[in-house]
This record gives sequence, structure tokens and C-alpha cells, in this order.
Amino acid sequence: MNLYGRKVIVKDGNVEKALRKLKKKVQESGLLLELKDRETYTKPSVKKKLARELAKRRWKKQIDQQNLPKSKF
Repeated sequence: MNLYGRKVIVKDGNVEKALRKLKKKVQESGLLLELKDRETYTKPSVKKKLARELAKRRWKKQIDQQNLPKSKF
């Protein structure tokens, strides 16, 4: 984990705005997701199953956006 660069400068004593900016930076970096993933061990078979399910969702979403007939897919 690289924590460098996660700094926010507080201007004019506006701590709320600085906190919002920090939260946005942390969320964009994916740090919280990585920490959540590391909390518990996930077996490789479960990771593969989850990856397949996510791919299936992406595929269905792509098909729905193309407005193709559902009977062919």
C-alpha cells in the first residue's frame, strides 16, 4: 500500500471541505476496497466464481444497452 500523496491542505480553517477532499482521494485510490479485501481470506475458487458472476453481469448489461432481442442471447 502506498500512502504517500494522501495529503490535503486546510485553507481558511475549512476542515469539512478538506475532509471531503481527503475522503474523495482515498476512495479514488481504491485504498478502502483493498483494506476490505484483506480483512478476510478468500479462497481462489471463490474469487474465480465471483469474477465469472461479475463478467456475466457486465455482459448482460452490454446486451441490454444494445437493445438486441433477448431471445437470441
